[in-house]
Amino acid sequence: MKINRIKQAFQSNFVRNVILVASGTAGGQAITMAFSPIITRVYGPEAFGLLGTFVATLGIVMPVAALCYPIAIVLPKSDDEARAIAKLSFRVALFIALMLGAVLLFAGKEIATLLGMEALAAFMLLIPLAMFFNALQQIMQQWLIRKEKFQVTARIAVTQSLILNSSKVGVGWFYPTGAVLIVIATLGHALYAIQLWFGAKRWAGEDGRIDKAKESVSLVKVAREHRDFPYYRAPQVAVNAVSESMPVLMLASFFGPATAGFYSLGRSVLSAPAVLIGTSIGNVFFPKIAEAYNAGENPTGFLNKATLATFFVGLLPFSIIMFFGVWVFEFVFGSQWTVAGQFAQWMAVWVLVSLSARPLIATIPVVKMQGIFLFLEVIYLGLKASALFIAGYIYEDALLAVKLYSLTTASFYVLLYMVTLGFVKISFSASKTGF
Repeated sequence: MKINRIKQAFQSNFVRNVILVASGTAGGQAITMAFSPIITRVYGPEAFGLLGTFVATLGIVMPVAALCYPIAIVLPKSDDEARAIAKLSFRVALFIALMLGAVLLFAGKEIATLLGMEALAAFMLLIPLAMFFNALQQIMQQWLIRKEKFQVTARIAVTQSLILNSSKVGVGWFYPTGAVLIVIATLGHALYAIQLWFGAKRWAGEDGRIDKAKESVSLVKVAREHRDFPYYRAPQVAVNAVSESMPVLMLASFFGPATAGFYSLGRSVLSAPAVLIGTSIGNVFFPKIAEAYNAGENPTGFLNKATLATFFVGLLPFSIIMFFGVWVFEFVFGSQWTVAGQFAQWMAVWVLVSLSARPLIATIPVVKMQGIFLFLEVIYLGLKASALFIAGYIYEDALLAVKLYSLTTASFYVLLYMVTLGFVKISFSASKTGF
């Protein structure tokens, strides 16, 4: 009977919650896309390249901000334990941000020069600030996902997009530089965290308050109980971040900031439908798959259906870019962005495949295979780096670099899907037989 109730809840609420999350994400992405033709005419490829390099660098250090503890907020049965994880995440993030800030305060310029990123030397101290604000954003998002307060995140996604894009256009009209984009991006993380905090207090109700009076739960206990997140998930996310940041950093190194700007715009455009579909399905799927698995239900059926549904939903928008990417980019963003359209045609392949893996990624921490995930990420990181180096350094061909990187990344997610399905079947069979 308990399993049947979980199935009924999944079937009745899943689609409704996906639509709710999608409405907010779609609103935010629609605003971003509406502003994009203006922004790309205000800022040039070099400005986008500088922002892309900053975001890529930030993406590498972001996973260690709270050691991925915020992801565990969804998992406990007790709200008290979930709040303890949120408190632990905040303290870890604050400590790490302060330590990184101290290092960059005294050696930021030297580190930027050592890494070949002299253009970012003046912005190094913004990295720990953005990292800390992003950690706060993750904490609030995961708490609201746990409480299934999707209407709160939907509202804030729209207001966040409107404020950020308006700021880019307004300030950029007078100062169209990469520095402006970097500062706005940093402040954007802070604004998002603040909106989520006040939004939860205003719209989520007493049950959704993360600061509600609670029993004392040992932070040491929850840190140990969920230690697989800092041990495996944080390194895995860090490796994945390095993998996704490599094209921007290596293209900037081999071909200059303009080429990095072309890639950054292409990635930004492709992320619009990817975020819309992936966030909507992934955020709703995560708590449901955890609930079902904790009740002894085999998640294979849920996983297969969600993966196929995500793939077919994403097929239409990404197919358009695959076949007509150059024309779309020239028409929407201007003739100076033709190369970005060429890049996007190949990037759409791996973005579609990675999007389809969102339910898969949500399943991995539930079934405790984060160690395997990390191992595969490390192997493919080497393959992706080799592809970029061969195309960029040896053949000196930026488009070839994007092609090889895209195909290698797509193959990773296909392999990960097969490995995860096998792991789930074996572990579930073992649990049923008592081995």
